[in-house]
Amino acid sequence: MAKSKPGKSGSKSSARRSPSLADLDRQIVQLMNQRAEQASRLASPDGGGGLASPEREEEWLNQLVAQNPGPLSERCVRAVLREVFTGTRVLRERIRVAYLGPAYSYSHLAAIHRFGQSAELVPVGGIAAVFEEVQRGHARYGVVPLENSTDGRVADTLEMFTRLPLRIHGEVQLRIHHHLMAKCPRAEIQEVYSRPQALSQCRNWLARHLPGVRTVEVTSTSTAAQLARDKTGAAAIASIQAAVHYGLEVLAEKIEDNTDNVTRFAVIGNESAPRTGRDKTALMFEVEHRVGALADATAVIKRNRLNMTWIESFPVPDRPGAYLFFVEIEGHERDSKVRKATAALQRRALRFEILGSYERAEPLE
Repeated sequence: MAKSKPGKSGSKSSARRSPSLADLDRQIVQLMNQRAEQASRLASPDGGGGLASPEREEEWLNQLVAQNPGPLSERCVRAVLREVFTGTRVLRERIRVAYLGPAYSYSHLAAIHRFGQSAELVPVGGIAAVFEEVQRGHARYGVVPLENSTDGRVADTLEMFTRLPLRIHGEVQLRIHHHLMAKCPRAEIQEVYSRPQALSQCRNWLARHLPGVRTVEVTSTSTAAQLARDKTGAAAIASIQAAVHYGLEVLAEKIEDNTDNVTRFAVIGNESAPRTGRDKTALMFEVEHRVGALADATAVIKRNRLNMTWIESFPVPDRPGAYLFFVEIEGHERDSKVRKATAALQRRALRFEILGSYERAEPLE
């Protein structure tokens, strides 16, 4: 049998087995575009008929991330695939999403996690403005903070649910890491700007490391970063992305007092999300101001063997002693047990509204 010359045939075989990085990059681009063309003709990313809904895409994305063999992290794979999915979607329809801005606020980061950067993400000046953009049809969805694991409810969001008939269409749970940033050294800081919740979540760190420095509340962490960029002696507490965007030096990382600091954001729209089997339903109701009225209402949930995952009380404006209750239960509003429970609650309530059903989300970094 003829012998091959040493080094030649082996090197050719090795080259065939190991394409260059440049070749792999070209294949990735080609495959992404093939995927976009195919998805434009079909219904779902795993091969149905028509373009997939955002909810179906989210479900498929979770399945793909769960199958990730590495070495790339789940976070990296999720981010890349989300951009491919949303980039494909905007070829057919433009999704406009309002969020509490400016850019690189935590609401902006939550919007990116949910919709990707290919969607039209629109910053507005306040939580009320996010609701109004969706209510008026200027945006299809909005992203607003709902609650934080350290500070609890976000009152401005709950108040807007009492005023406008919008629904929770989804949720994003985001692990929040706060960073101190400025253009000056730490010794020269005279004021620290941030959103009230962020200042509260870092109060112990501030007391230990910046005693005597004045804290100033502003409408968002990104606004704080802008002020730190423009004002002498000013620092901000904001995201690492805000520091990069506004050209600030990070003086201290992860200064939040609670290392497991999670903020839950509501994706608001005009309708509930489709059923997935991993759903929750949010309710808002008012009961009579009498002994046992709230206990009677929550007993309805227990009798129907539904797990309650969240409850908040909220004072009714201009009516001393009157409260609205925000409750979240496991299950979709179309589930028989949930339908039975909500019908019974509605009979007992002075005011009752289903705020929406949506898939349960896990905390993201």
